[in-house]
Amino acid sequence: MDFAINHMTAPRLGWRALLEQASGLGCVGVEFRNDLPTPLFGGEAPASVGETARGMGLRIVGLSQVYPFNSWSDAIRDEVTALVATAKACGAETISLIPRNDGTGTGTSERQANLRVALKEIRPILAEAGMVALVEPLGFRRSSLRSKAETVDAIEAVGGGDVFRIVHDTFHHFLAGETEFFPEHTGIVHVSGVTDPTLAPEEMEDEHRVLVGADDRLGNLAQLRALVAAGYAGPVSFEAFSPVTHALDDPQGALAASIDFIRSRMADKD
Repeated sequence: MDFAINHMTAPRLGWRALLEQASGLGCVGVEFRNDLPTPLFGGEAPASVGETARGMGLRIVGLSQVYPFNSWSDAIRDEVTALVATAKACGAETISLIPRNDGTGTGTSERQANLRVALKEIRPILAEAGMVALVEPLGFRRSSLRSKAETVDAIEAVGGGDVFRIVHDTFHHFLAGETEFFPEHTGIVHVSGVTDPTLAPEEMEDEHRVLVGADDRLGNLAQLRALVAAGYAGPVSFEAFSPVTHALDDPQGALAASIDFIRSRMADKD
């Protein structure tokens, strides 16, 4: 299993330190983000970042993000175009598209129409650049796109199977109550765990997302087993938002322990 690190898991690290952490853990690459408190790449030229990553034998498996991509406008078009250009410059393999998550645009006809409009407009931008975009359904009840099945249907409806993939996020899969897996449409898997036993699913938020361990409530192992059994062979990226994880004294050791836990348990059917 190929692991990666999303910059959200270690937001205090600069881009170079994140690459060094990924290398030290034997990961295949990293995901960088433009929504952290510090500027993307700390102001370093994207081409230089990409060259450094390749020199370390690492991939930039993703570059996040455009939000809210499914509220289409000229401004969103400009954001997509700019992120694609940055991704090409640093050698990132994908960009991420995040749906509106504020309780608006959730009606069935409205959200499906908005999704198709955005995908139809974004498709030629990606095709011209030779770029793939990862669409990430969010399982929160306030999200305007919760369902992977709905996302896959929309991608196919606009003929976007060549440039769009979905994110299988174990947290959002759990929150949305989904049971279907789409390995052939999945571009990356995001893993995180929730361990607080007092939380109802509808109370779970990003701040509760820690590294995956024995106390996980999201069924990460079962989800990973199902994906792998169905043919998924792409990267599995750690995306832990919890400030508890961010404040760890030894984040690399904690990540190593989580990687070891997942690897050691993947063959366990119990």
